[in-house]
Amino acid sequence: MKRAIITGITGQDGSYLTELLLSKGYEVHGIIRRSSTFNTGRIEHLYQDPHDPEQRLVLHYGDLTDSSRLVTLIEKVRPDEVYHLAAQSHVRVSFDEPEYTGNTTGVGTTRLLEAIRMVGIDTRYYQASSSEMFGATPPPQNEDTPFYPRSPYGAAKVYGYWMARNYREAHGMFAVNGILFNHESPRRGETFVTRKIARAAAAIAQGKEQFVYLGNLDAIRDWGYAAEYVEGMWRMLQADQGDDYVLATGTATTVREWVQYCFDHVNLDWEKHVRFDETYLRPTEVDALIGDASKAEKILGWKAQTMPDELARIMVEAELVDRIDSV
Repeated sequence: MKRAIITGITGQDGSYLTELLLSKGYEVHGIIRRSSTFNTGRIEHLYQDPHDPEQRLVLHYGDLTDSSRLVTLIEKVRPDEVYHLAAQSHVRVSFDEPEYTGNTTGVGTTRLLEAIRMVGIDTRYYQASSSEMFGATPPPQNEDTPFYPRSPYGAAKVYGYWMARNYREAHGMFAVNGILFNHESPRRGETFVTRKIARAAAAIAQGKEQFVYLGNLDAIRDWGYAAEYVEGMWRMLQADQGDDYVLATGTATTVREWVQYCFDHVNLDWEKHVRFDETYLRPTEVDALIGDASKAEKILGWKAQTMPDELARIMVEAELVDRIDSV
């Protein structure tokens, strides 16, 4: 039985990846931060009693700022695969917390890679890189596009990207960078713009809210479905050798168009309900991110299936159902 460690297991991608690996017969170990409140909602349906002899999902306390704990966990679990998804991943928040973002999203990657090297196990490592690394570089962006990050988050991800490549080239580690463009789902955090808009459309349609406050409506993004992207992560670690891959739909969508998709689904005129709030603007904006995933399709056989308009429908429908169930 293959054994995997997932950092960030309680996040959107972590929950979908856990489902995928369990379906493939893996034993999955997740690293979670200690908190006085439960933050495991996305994986509650996967929970297994620790006393169950057939248990294949195990959670461990740990933190990317604690290198000794990472060494201990790598030595204890001795995974065949490591999926490093954990980060301070909110771009706008990274401007308010640049040092913390660099310490977790950037240097935390080095701590994990070094823990693997120190323990000396033969494992395959996945680094969750980001389209935000491209920043101001014009689209379309692929594996050879120069980086020009426009946020502390993007800069921290560039650092993590190069550390993964360095450990691959200097230490012979099987390490891959998955450069994923924006990928969303009903499990996305509520402060991320796609989920925020989907929630607002559902709430306004049900008469529970009246307005939603947004920043830059002209930003262009490449939005795909997270449940599909974790399959691409897994395929990267099944390849013959470690390499770097972009995952994207190749479709350009403005925030304004996403708003329209969501509000059209509930038969509302979005312009009557959207208000501008400058606090949601970034000090430095990323105008357009559009990915070219042709390498992943050619080598891994991976291709995005769900386009942004359909993804918006999925997310709004999930909000409508959740709100009905909560009444």
